[in-house]
Amino acid sequence: MIENKAIATRESYGNALVEIAKEHDDLVVLDADLAEATKTVIFKKAYPERHVDCGIAEANMAGIAAGMSTCGYVPFMSSFAMFAAGRAFEQVRNTIGYPHLNVKIGATHAGISVGEDGATHQCCEDIALMREIPGMVVINPCDDVEARAAVKAAYEYVGPVYLRFGRLAVPVLNDESTYKFEIGKGVKLKDGKDISIIATGLCVSEAVKAVDMLAADGIDAEIINIHTIKPIDEDIIVETAQKTGRVFTVEEHSIIGGLGSAVAEVLAEKCPTKLTRIGVRDTFGESGPAKELLHKYELDAEGIYKQIKAAL
Repeated sequence: MIENKAIATRESYGNALVEIAKEHDDLVVLDADLAEATKTVIFKKAYPERHVDCGIAEANMAGIAAGMSTCGYVPFMSSFAMFAAGRAFEQVRNTIGYPHLNVKIGATHAGISVGEDGATHQCCEDIALMREIPGMVVINPCDDVEARAAVKAAYEYVGPVYLRFGRLAVPVLNDESTYKFEIGKGVKLKDGKDISIIATGLCVSEAVKAVDMLAADGIDAEIINIHTIKPIDEDIIVETAQKTGRVFTVEEHSIIGGLGSAVAEVLAEKCPTKLTRIGVRDTFGESGPAKELLHKYELDAEGIYKQIKAAL
């Protein structure tokens, strides 16, 4: 972990778009009247002629993005996860997914760490919704380095991609000089022999801290970062499960349909292993400071540690 450095992945999204656009004039950005929040305003300032504000009309934005993709552009449609995945689901499914168009969805403000905006805006269902769409790639990066690399990989991939970003600043775990991002490939952050922790997004850095707490109790945990929920890295999941025989998944998303479900499907079919899913447990969030909410819902390091200890 790079000390004293924390960046929200939504910031990473805006910065990555500008960097890619310097070399690729087919990249365009659409937003639904939330450019300041999604950080596509960074792109708008650099390339105003390539930024389209579609207003508070996410379904229409999906249709516009679909149309632009058929004209040789690579559109990144941007909004809060609740609106990009939720409100526009039918258009994303039928207008982008069904014809397998080259549209990228930049969904910010995912999970309960949205904070004071409350349950209506804290989308903990988006991974489940998006991974159900045939052919949709689903990526949930853990830090600034990974998020910027993911945006670049999404641009280079031909087909629909859902990118999940957060509002809260998160620690930078990866060293940009050595980090390599590949769609569909998990990353082992630490070897261990007793248990396996498979985490995604914001929860990766919290899980890393929890691993240190477990080590103090003599528990040697292996930790895997799964940045691509779909297609998921089955090999790394099976390998770690065979090694430790005990798996935990950690996500800032409902345990229904997200990373936990995806890992459970892999294990059930290829390597039956005892699994505990840590995440949002079939409930809505609430209004409050992001860090306090993560603590209440036991998705910070202390909560992850407590849940693992209780399960063991």
